[in-house]
Amino acid sequence: MNIRTPAFRLRAVGVALGMALIAATASAPAGAANWFEKNVYLIGPRFDSQVPACNEPAALSTIQTRFATKEGRFWNSGLQIVEFDRIREVAFRPWADGTIPRRYCTARAHVSDGRWRPVRYSIVEDGGIIGATWGVEWCVVGVDRNWAYNPACKVAGP
Repeated sequence: MNIRTPAFRLRAVGVALGMALIAATASAPAGAANWFEKNVYLIGPRFDSQVPACNEPAALSTIQTRFATKEGRFWNSGLQIVEFDRIREVAFRPWADGTIPRRYCTARAHVSDGRWRPVRYSIVEDGGIIGATWGVEWCVVGVDRNWAYNPACKVAGP
């Protein structure tokens, strides 16, 4: 059998391309992780710190939707968040470099029972579904029925 068979040549070309790809990625300047690094080749944390502002409509809408779903599905309650006001940032990246960037916020929510309740939430870079986008973690004071952020949603803050 000749070592110059098509299968041998194909393997040699594949190895050469693989080595070229490794050399190209190793010599590239450090920057934010690209799609390939985030989803396949996980070499370590590299964040852009691209986190939306506290008054981002999509973040507030996510809190409203998930609050209504949680109350209806798990607590047999019809409570919903009607509106938000007094939205403000509490902290941005309060911990050391290299940690996941988070923007900590607070607001006041008008709940369908007629009460205004404080809401503590954070917008997290790469915290959405499978890390593809930012995500939101939140807690409505007085309605944290499973005590996930007890006491009084303090754990939802920085």
